Amino acid sequence: MGRVSSISRGRPGVRPGVRHPASTTRLALHDGGVDDGEEGDMEYRTLGTSGCSVSGYALGTMTFGAETDEDGSFAQLDAFVEAGGTLVDVADVYAGGTSEEIVGRWLAGRPADVRDRVVLATKGRFPTGEGPNDVGLSRRHLSRALDASLRRLGVEVVDLYQVHAWDPLTPPEEWLTFLDDAVRAGKILYPGLSNLVGWQVQRVVDLADHVGLARPVTLQPQYNLLVREIEWEIVPACLANGLGLLPWSPLGGGWLTGKYRRDEATSGSTRLGENPERGVEAYDRRGRVERTWDVVAAVEKIADDRGASMAQVALAWLHDRPGVTSVILGARTSDQLADNLGAAGLHLTAEETEALDAASDPGAADYPYGGPGTEQRSRRIEGGR
Repeated sequence: MGRVSSISRGRPGVRPGVRHPASTTRLALHDGGVDDGEEGDMEYRTLGTSGCSVSGYALGTMTFGAETDEDGSFAQLDAFVEAGGTLVDVADVYAGGTSEEIVGRWLAGRPADVRDRVVLATKGRFPTGEGPNDVGLSRRHLSRALDASLRRLGVEVVDLYQVHAWDPLTPPEEWLTFLDDAVRAGKILYPGLSNLVGWQVQRVVDLADHVGLARPVTLQPQYNLLVREIEWEIVPACLANGLGLLPWSPLGGGWLTGKYRRDEATSGSTRLGENPERGVEAYDRRGRVERTWDVVAAVEKIADDRGASMAQVALAWLHDRPGVTSVILGARTSDQLADNLGAAGLHLTAEETEALDAASDPGAADYPYGGPGTEQRSRRIEGGR
């Protein structure tokens, strides 16, 4: 097949020829893009413009200790590493810290070559206690949160430490200085961001560059075929500054797997079956929008044509978006993870990508993100207003 497009060329830090050591299939290189490898072949990219390589799919651990017990969590971690996965993403608030403890016990029980292969990421910012200083991005809270994360994980250094969200009460200079100090102290190797909007990303990068502090290398946003609005400002800000994207909720909380059907009440052992009002994934929020079903139908058609699962098609689309470093998989079961990992090595054709782009277009207003606004910023000869 072999697709070469601006999508593959636009990703910062892509190392298209690097593959999982167990794979004997080599990628063909064409003008900075890649041809398909065999399905199941993991690819590797750098964390933004850093020199640290990670797998193109990451393992998210929000289910560990909550929806997935310790044995199931260990099984997912083992399967992920066996498939060539390297980036494991945690946070101090997942299952009240239990997720980090589970990952820590798994690391302690694995041989050195497995532990060395893992690139470990965690986050701090959200409440870890009842006190007024047990939340936010203050130096006081982050100092204690980072030390607690290192203790639960059983490590002396974490590869990627991410601020979990913006804090309106703490000046970014304060937490950027903390992150820089933590890098110099050898507690973290790279700073990262999560859930920031475009202007916040730009402000943080400008401050870091101006003062000479450790520069964030990644941003972790919600991004999938149903949530593309980040392409208007957030993705361009990251591309302009060399930050790699680590998308979470790549399957839209299960909507892009085909498990939910129009006018059918959600039930059973699914997240919406257990809680139909669950956040932005709520059935009445997404299920009443015609665009949702247009996207689901487009994904299903390509999946049927390809002989792939809908999840694999949705993941492959996201994996090859501009700026994406690693797509965070969040599975409740080992079977779900195995299906998700089947997307490794799968690349869509230009025609398939265009069909999904069209079905999932969020429909920006004319200005500033729609047609007239876009044309105004182009290099057209005709003058604009």
